Amino acid sequence: MDRILQGTAQHSNGALTIVALAQEADVPRNALTQRHPDLKNDFYAQVRARGRTPDSEIRLRQQIVKLKELRAKYAAELSQLRTDVEHLVRAVNQLSVENRQLRGALSQPAATVRTLPTPPHPTL
Repeated sequence: MDRILQGTAQHSNGALTIVALAQEADVPRNALTQRHPDLKNDFYAQVRARGRTPDSEIRLRQQIVKLKELRAKYAAELSQLRTDVEHLVRAVNQLSVENRQLRGALSQPAATVRTLPTPPHPTL
């Protein structure tokens, strides 16, 4: 613990994390997190007492920032999609009205509307 806190780590990358502390002490990580939580808590307390933020907390804070940015991006995209759906619904309704009007005009005896030939469908 002292070597990491002094910046003279010999067996780890010197990060202020439990993983680095376990590597430095040559013990499994779960030994610190499960069997010796007092050492883990002491380590983080000493890191904070020196005015430093543990690397794991820094990484988590960075991830939170990224996730908030993603959430804002997706919220904007969702808003745009909802607006697009409203416009598309209006267009479908307008086309449906026009279609009904044209079909009604075709059913009149003196219809001036002609049906255009449809191009043949390409075979797949």
